Amino acid sequence: MSEKLKQVTIYTDGACTGNPGAGGYGAVLLYNEHRKEISGGYRLTTNNRMEMMAAIAALKALKNKCAVTLHSDSKYLVDAIQLGWAKRWRDKGWKRNSQEKAKNPDLWQQLLDLCELHEVTFVWVKGHAGIPENERCDRLAVLAAQHPDLPPDPGYISANSHQSSVTS
Repeated sequence: MSEKLKQVTIYTDGACTGNPGAGGYGAVLLYNEHRKEISGGYRLTTNNRMEMMAAIAALKALKNKCAVTLHSDSKYLVDAIQLGWAKRWRDKGWKRNSQEKAKNPDLWQQLLDLCELHEVTFVWVKGHAGIPENERCDRLAVLAAQHPDLPPDPGYISANSHQSSVTS
């Protein structure tokens, strides 16, 4: 018997002040009349990592298996999932090709795991095009990146171990 999944709509966005720099992410989750907004950030990270973290945080916020339509203005995120790039990178030991390592394998693994837990369809939307929920996610992400006491992004730091710390 097929389970009836809740249909959830999610909008996500990431922002970075510098790339790398302080970064934030925001997400809006919509289910019927319910709405949840989430955000967070890191003191040193990249824009792509924040785009991915927005999707990860939103999917982690779901309490049960759901059918999700996730809107993002990141072609990197949407294409890597929808076109199967992330799965191929994982299957090749996190390599894009014989010489080049895939970036952000820690986040791609989390995202792939969450996509196996939920039924997720990724949809690309044009950023800064007046889509209210995407604009709200952008504001959440920018505000999160401006928070004065941001934690380190352990995945970014470990991948770039030559940058051991950042002064306040």
